[in-house]
Amino acid sequence: MHLTKEQERMLDGEEGEVVARMMRLLVRLGDVYGAEKMVPVTSVQVAGVSYKSIGDAGLEFLQDIAKEARVKVLTFLNPAGMDLENWKEMGISEEFAKKQLAIINAFQKMGIVISATCTPYLAGNLPRYRQHIAWSESSAVSFANSVIGARTNREGGPSALAAAVTGFTPYYGLHLDENRQPNVIVKVKTELKTSTDFAAMGYYIGKEVKKGIPYFQGIKDADVDDLKALGAAMAASGAVALYHVEGITPEAKEVSIEGLEEIEFGEKELKETYDRLSTGDEPDIIIFGCPHASLNEIIKVAKIVEGRKARKPFWICTSRAVKEIADKMGLREKIEAAGGKIVADTCMVVSPIENLFNTTAVNSAKAAHYLPGFCKQKVVFKSMEDLLEG
Repeated sequence: MHLTKEQERMLDGEEGEVVARMMRLLVRLGDVYGAEKMVPVTSVQVAGVSYKSIGDAGLEFLQDIAKEARVKVLTFLNPAGMDLENWKEMGISEEFAKKQLAIINAFQKMGIVISATCTPYLAGNLPRYRQHIAWSESSAVSFANSVIGARTNREGGPSALAAAVTGFTPYYGLHLDENRQPNVIVKVKTELKTSTDFAAMGYYIGKEVKKGIPYFQGIKDADVDDLKALGAAMAASGAVALYHVEGITPEAKEVSIEGLEEIEFGEKELKETYDRLSTGDEPDIIIFGCPHASLNEIIKVAKIVEGRKARKPFWICTSRAVKEIADKMGLREKIEAAGGKIVADTCMVVSPIENLFNTTAVNSAKAAHYLPGFCKQKVVFKSMEDLLEG
């Protein structure tokens, strides 16, 4: 792989041992995937933030890196294992909180924005079309590639951190035009009425296409929340990092679909997916925000529950940035009056909710996929409206 003089200096240790280690990691990654060169990145999003996920070994690694490393580009963090300000209200132990805050302090020393969100594009890290970035979180990768048209592979936590410290990533995979072509057409034969319908379809298609790149036909309209839910589910049940929607996503008009295999998704597949993802009956709590809720979703919840109590306690997981706006709009008061909480910095998958609940209701297919294994939960999977009004 060709390296520039600047990259060679990094590799040779002229910017310090940590930078050299990070560059060695990227060179090895590039060699594995046959990259011809490195490409500069304009932003990074780092996963591996929750203490539940990385444990003491991850904390020690980050503290060691933070002694010397400083990031060179705008870098955001994935969700932590708790609300960084109101963790006691969540029922988080002091021991867990102490370790989680130590992780956050290590990232902060490196100059990383303590965003703690899986939706960086809703909180101030919005790349433009065709920009090269290095993002980690699977749903954010899908959204950036598909909805924005930026360029990123699905980075691991260490490779994303290496890109942040060096400012580069290997030029392979979805950074290349030829690797962004679809390989299967999905013909949508049913009306998708809610974001949860989009999530259910994503879950079904992800299992079918695995690492493929689907091209959707028959979707009449889809907003940001619908596309967020669709991509997150495909990334969870398969490993889909890019999809195209005819007439909606920016690269759909640029790709060729001639001669591709076709899959149909209709009412039967939709119902089967809802049934498959529901493994519980009566939830202990309802949790929204996987990926993190947008301001529009919080407004929707507030309208549904305004003037009454929800049938179960509920949380809305979102970024600190969105929560602050919701607070200023008076949405928190309405939600708390209905028995809910807006929880920032974390989500139901990476927080230790197994110590708090046994059955969780969600409108997210991604959450429904991960909760049984990561959090030992039974799951109720329904739309936002059905969960709050049913």
